[in-house]
Amino acid sequence: MDKSLTLDIQKVELEILQQIPENQKGREKSALYLPPRRINEKEFNSPALNELIDSMYTMMVKKSGVGIAANQLGKRLQIFIIEAKSDNPRYKILGPVQKQLFINPIITKASSSKKNFWHGCLSAEGKKRGNVATYEWIEYQCQNEKGKIITGRLDGFAAVIFQHEFRHLMNGTYLDVAKHFLSKTELDLEIELKKTPFFETASDTLPLLINGYKIGETLENYHSKK
Repeated sequence: MDKSLTLDIQKVELEILQQIPENQKGREKSALYLPPRRINEKEFNSPALNELIDSMYTMMVKKSGVGIAANQLGKRLQIFIIEAKSDNPRYKILGPVQKQLFINPIITKASSSKKNFWHGCLSAEGKKRGNVATYEWIEYQCQNEKGKIITGRLDGFAAVIFQHEFRHLMNGTYLDVAKHFLSKTELDLEIELKKTPFFETASDTLPLLINGYKIGETLENYHSKK
């Protein structure tokens, strides 16, 4: 069996997979660009699943990230975590987001309005920030580590992080979607001078980060259309 489809973690330090540009060698074999599978009922509440989740969270904290998806660590599984701590140096201006785990997620409803945001990513180390739109709020259904079905609503920064990680499970990163890019230094200066919009209502021309996903469909259905 393809190890990327299992819960097993190799007894070595996990690494964050980096994005590979379209048409470049290796992309077709990277877990970042291959469909992730659902977690099945027998796997919930298992030591292997809990160990994987703990390892994902440890890596996210180590890298000062605010979210991480399983396929960023080479595991083609429908799992991601979000959390923004109040002291995170990158995003503290947007406020904290509590730690939340999403397994087999579906977006069940989304706002008509969208937000402008400049994305970076643990899987785009050294790359420029990209400007894309995300739904202002979303409602979701998922399961927790015990298999219990969870529903909820996220808005603000939490909704942005959710959609960023959901994009990973759709395969790819913001670099596959964005058309406008700035380095962090350039972006910080332009925001300070109020030359560049940041977390404002997005125009209809700004690319949607999760474009192609139909609200309410499973990730299996999404990938079956590709």
